[in-house]
Amino acid sequence: MDMNFAQIEKQYIRERAYPDFDWVSFDRPSPVNPPRKPVSQCRVAMVTTAGVHLKTDPPFNLRSRIGDHTYREIPGDANLEDLLLAHVGYNTGYVSADKNCVFPLNRLRELEAEGVIGALAPRHFSFMGYVAVTDPLVNETAPEVADKLKADGVDLVLLAPA
Repeated sequence: MDMNFAQIEKQYIRERAYPDFDWVSFDRPSPVNPPRKPVSQCRVAMVTTAGVHLKTDPPFNLRSRIGDHTYREIPGDANLEDLLLAHVGYNTGYVSADKNCVFPLNRLRELEAEGVIGALAPRHFSFMGYVAVTDPLVNETAPEVADKLKADGVDLVLLAPA
């Protein structure tokens, strides 16, 4: 049986979660920017949409019909045991046993130790992937995170969607 998950998701959001959601589409792909130096010399940060947050930070808003456009900063030296997951789009209980599935911080540390990447950034960023009203995300929080990544001297960003 063939399944069109994009169509199923659209139908679910239209009928159940947020009927007024307007899917954004683009006429062409985003331009690709090649790295300016070898990966082994790049500072790497991670951005996830898995709803990762520190135990000491407030969780993402799971009750909002329009989603949560906010983000959480995750220090580069954070222990995975100090992180929680808050997301409406998947069962966070399954991945809580190995948070590297959606936030592969330990794998990036291994790549840094092996010299595959130059260095890890001092902080990483997490969003909760369900954002039905995207204007605040596009106009406020995403540019804030981009500015922080630039300030940290990040060369490459690993996007870990959930």
